[in-house]
Amino acid sequence: MLRLIGQRLLAVLPLLLIATAITFGLIFLIPGDPAHRIAGETATPEQIELVRTELGLDQPVVVQYADFLGGLVRGDLGTSFTYKAPVLEMIVDRLPVTVSLTLVAVLVALAVGIPAGIVGGSRPGSWQDRATSVGSTLGVATPNFVLGLILVLVFALQLRVLPATGYTPLAKGVWPWLSHLLLPAIALGLAAAAEIARQLRSSMIEVMQQDFVRTATAKGLGRRSVLWKHALKNAFIPTATVLGMQIAFLLGGTAVIESVFGLKGLGDFAVQAVLSGDLPAIQGVVIFGVFATVVMSLLVDISYGYLNPRTRSAA
Repeated sequence: MLRLIGQRLLAVLPLLLIATAITFGLIFLIPGDPAHRIAGETATPEQIELVRTELGLDQPVVVQYADFLGGLVRGDLGTSFTYKAPVLEMIVDRLPVTVSLTLVAVLVALAVGIPAGIVGGSRPGSWQDRATSVGSTLGVATPNFVLGLILVLVFALQLRVLPATGYTPLAKGVWPWLSHLLLPAIALGLAAAAEIARQLRSSMIEVMQQDFVRTATAKGLGRRSVLWKHALKNAFIPTATVLGMQIAFLLGGTAVIESVFGLKGLGDFAVQAVLSGDLPAIQGVVIFGVFATVVMSLLVDISYGYLNPRTRSAA
């Protein structure tokens, strides 16, 4: 197992290097002169050149990239052009909101997706299976912001049982924290639940037809025992990939939902950075999203070693 983890860690390093190069290169695709934008529309050419020098934009691309990598190694993502504050500090300040939203959304996805996938996959062709398929299709097809607006209309404006906007830190109480996250988490988590249910259903149908399941049934084991002790663990192997990617997607794709529900998290920060052309902030958010995706991919690979011992022996 340790060997598998070591190999995956070594494989991550070049991937991160490539990701940083692509992220750094994105700044050259943004139209307009960032120095001119920061200095202002009324700035003189001398003032624009001074800003360009202060930002290091007058240096060769290789030098700029080396400085960018050096800052990443030191944990320095630069200073926001708009807020005049360290980007890493701003990400850390907003991270609890996005992490809290992602955590609750993942719990919603697991609570809905896993039971639906198990029920549909263990009874193929039944009404439960058809309901799972229809529900999964609707969950994938419905935009999360549309679902979010419907939830606000019903539960916040009509029933008045949950707040529509805002965020309360966990330190002020579990229910105030959770009540502000339930609606956006449901809107965000149901699409992930649909993907998990679809994958788990397909895996369960395939595993239930395997010889080892038939053997366990022939030995007299009950259906519940066969399902939970034999079929589910094997069916969850491909589902782990979907789950890991959905967590990374939720963590990096909260921008629209945070805007709809007035949550000041990383998604809202990314939107404001793009609208203002704040290059360091954009790079910082992208790098964080890449890092989160890589970490989740690493955890998925490691989970394979636990769920499938053959993976450990092949490493």
